Amino acid sequence: MPNFFLAGAPKAGTTSLYHYLDQHPRIYMCPIKEPCYFGSEFRPENCAREILPGVERGQRELRKYFDGPMRERRFGGMVTEWEDYVRLFQHVRGETAIGEASPAYLWSETAARNIHAKIPNAKILLILRDPADRAFSQYLHQVAAGGLRLSFRKQIEACLQNRSRKFSLQYPLLEFGLYHGQVSRFLELFPRQNICIHLYDDYRAHTAAMMAAIFRFLGVDDTFSPDTRQRHLELSVPRLAGVSYTLRNLGVWQAIKRIMPAKLLPAARRLAFTPRRKLALDPEDRRYLVDYYAEDIRKLAVLLGRDLSAWLQPDTGSKEAMPPTTTPSSTQEIRLPKFTA
Repeated sequence: MPNFFLAGAPKAGTTSLYHYLDQHPRIYMCPIKEPCYFGSEFRPENCAREILPGVERGQRELRKYFDGPMRERRFGGMVTEWEDYVRLFQHVRGETAIGEASPAYLWSETAARNIHAKIPNAKILLILRDPADRAFSQYLHQVAAGGLRLSFRKQIEACLQNRSRKFSLQYPLLEFGLYHGQVSRFLELFPRQNICIHLYDDYRAHTAAMMAAIFRFLGVDDTFSPDTRQRHLELSVPRLAGVSYTLRNLGVWQAIKRIMPAKLLPAARRLAFTPRRKLALDPEDRRYLVDYYAEDIRKLAVLLGRDLSAWLQPDTGSKEAMPPTTTPSSTQEIRLPKFTA
């Protein structure tokens, strides 16, 4: 069974971190990233009609995965049965740290309680990202995946007008960034020494030092140096989202890829798509989101005892997918206070 959880936040570098952790010889990572078993909300019946076909297709593929050797890595899938979840760890061979990564556990109102009921001594690892930047990153991912054609501001407005609590492209895009109550749920249940919280900016700027700190937290050799050169889950964003959305739905992109000579595909992609790292959050949109998140950010800063004033700045914000560095060799530690409700 897992003894630690990479529980959040979504779009805070958790996919890359999952792969870095998986390189350590004393760490076993669940072969499915984001099985979401402990979040009771993550069930097909809670998905909106617009995304249900894709969810159902994913569940059929997941069933085939469980019918096979289950050795290859797989991204996503709602694991709903305890027997299936336990089977994800059948290949553990004496590793010290056994991990599972479902970043939406942080947002889930049930995951902390459900994890604690089964594994009360679990260690919880959280990476928190500026919520405005996080929302923009999720939006870009949805555009790159072909699910959206709205501008970012229109998508924010659609999220605010949405009243449904079914999983969709609108929900919970903004709610994922309301960290204060989410972190508090874990602090109320787990020992302080079992919770490790880092900020995304520290993680990106000082990757080597952060990985060493995480390895120490998990009780494994902190001198191990994973290969952090490869970035994971980075899609390209279409230059014209509306046109791309239409062409994808009509099957035109797929047809082009089939008939175009392979040597011309890279040039065609450069013309049609922009690397995400070149895209930045518009200052006006950032100011709009800072107002939305401001109270929650201030409460979180008090809870963590950490200066989060940079998240409240209306005219700044990190560029999407800023390249990491490996220096300096130390990071600012978040010392968790004694929590009182």
